[in-house]
Amino acid sequence: MGGNSPCASCKLLRRRCAKDCIFAPYFPSDDPHKFAIVHKVFGASNVSKMLQELPVHQRADAVSSLVYEANARVRDPVYGCVGAISYLQNQVSQLQMQLAVAQAEILCIQMEHEPVMPTPQMDPEEDKSFLLQNSLPQYLNFGSSSNVIQYDSLKRESIFEDMIS
Repeated sequence: MGGNSPCASCKLLRRRCAKDCIFAPYFPSDDPHKFAIVHKVFGASNVSKMLQELPVHQRADAVSSLVYEANARVRDPVYGCVGAISYLQNQVSQLQMQLAVAQAEILCIQMEHEPVMPTPQMDPEEDKSFLLQNSLPQYLNFGSSSNVIQYDSLKRESIFEDMIS
């Protein structure tokens, strides 16, 4: 930067800002906190080395990443960015579970409101073989509502398990 006002890094490090200062384009004097946090976490020497190894067109993105990572490390000294990523992944997982539960409930409600299909009339021998081959749940109701309730709860559980997997 040179001239009148040193960049934020030179100001913090109390040195003269050279014309070819590597920090000047990325750490302006009007935002001293940006460099201070990066310096605290990574050190000025390491940041300087990193920036010198990169092509000029990638340096701004690198500085942006360093600032983000330094802020995350200050907020969470143990996990840093990984802690933030883990938190967000857990939140996504919980929301997906809530969505699956809601979709399963919607399906159950829709199934409760569907009209019951009439059962075809068959002779007793055909009826037995048909039941054994197809295991249709509507034939399990022989006047007992407990079979229907048990089947309904099993049906809801299987729908929920299918939605989750």
